[in-house]
Amino acid sequence: MREALSGLTIRGRAFLAAGGTAFLCALFLGHDELVRVGALLILLPLATAWFLGRSRYRLGLVRSVTPTQVAAGLQARVQIDLTNDGRMPTGLLLLEDQVPYLLGTRPRFVVDRMGPQWKRSVGYLVRSEVRGKFELGPMRVRLSDPFGLVELDRTFQSMSSLVVTPRVVPLPVVPLSGVWTGSGDNRPRAFASGSAEDVTVREYRRGDDLRRVHWRSSAHAGELMVRREEQPWQSRATLFIDNRKYAHRGTGAASSLEHAVSIAASVAVHLVQRGFSVRLVTAAGEEAGGSWHERALSTETAPLLESLAVLADITHPYIDARWLAEAGHSGLLIAVLGDIAEHDEPVLTRMRHSAAGAMAFALDVPAWVRGTSAGGATTARHTAWLGANGWRAVSAGPQDPIPAMWQELGVAGRSASGRGTTITPEVVR
Repeated sequence: MREALSGLTIRGRAFLAAGGTAFLCALFLGHDELVRVGALLILLPLATAWFLGRSRYRLGLVRSVTPTQVAAGLQARVQIDLTNDGRMPTGLLLLEDQVPYLLGTRPRFVVDRMGPQWKRSVGYLVRSEVRGKFELGPMRVRLSDPFGLVELDRTFQSMSSLVVTPRVVPLPVVPLSGVWTGSGDNRPRAFASGSAEDVTVREYRRGDDLRRVHWRSSAHAGELMVRREEQPWQSRATLFIDNRKYAHRGTGAASSLEHAVSIAASVAVHLVQRGFSVRLVTAAGEEAGGSWHERALSTETAPLLESLAVLADITHPYIDARWLAEAGHSGLLIAVLGDIAEHDEPVLTRMRHSAAGAMAFALDVPAWVRGTSAGGATTARHTAWLGANGWRAVSAGPQDPIPAMWQELGVAGRSASGRGTTITPEVVR
């Protein structure tokens, strides 16, 4: 009852004040009619508060977000399904969902009386221009009587998540120089000849050419076995992004770090679509679990984009290069670099030597600071140093389109085709 009295609205308090005034007037003026009026004005909000306080509503809520992962700048729809699981009807319900300010204003809804076992659905749209992982909820429900005299707040504890991924730009297909990497013994090769130990076979399927039947393996297996024309082969790429706060300029969505994340996301999606197995490495080291993301496992590249969505800057000024000591991770290396300091050069040299091929986006970081004109010369020196140490590098400014920079790296790779092997990775079958 105390909670219900504390929920009296301005109108309810005005009724109590008017009722008390009517009693005082009846006492001093001697009008008995004012006593009845005052009693009605006082009893109405008190009875309403007692009724709401004793009511035990059983409300259920289900929140669904579609899609649960959306690119920055695009909308996601949130649907709220509210059910009355109790035996008594509800009064007027005021709903307010708790939403981070980056997703927009808090949505508010008014739901009329709900009978037992009734269900009502409401929805709203959210959109963020900034990547990240956002929590939606909890839902706050305000119960109100038909007269608007008392309002009580109830809060659901359920929460939902929405992942806003970086903007992804489609990239053109360019030649990528390097070598095939993988498990070592799975290089594609023909099997026109060879012993049973050299041949990879599989069970016969309807429609297979009988000339591909491997009779010795069939005799061992007790069923028809056919030779594979080639074995699956997986090409790997390591995507390194420099997320040191020291190496970037600007704040918020207009910072050089956000541009670097957008470049990394675009390259990552492009490589996975071309059949590469991609892993993400930051200046803080390899991501948790060191997982490789490939199209065969995640056609939507959702885990990789989610890792980039929650990527934050670090205050440590040095690059953690312990992941370079791990064996079996050679292949193509693509780096998105911020401002390069002198103490970064040995690490970048090690990174280049550990990879079969290395490509780099060297961000023109000073260009993100207004009034700075010396950034171009600094970035040109960085790009020249990278090129002299075996990297294929391109300068990336805030206004440079990502597809054009990727195309420029491809042109550099084509001109260097005599020093490497142009590869076209296949998807593992």
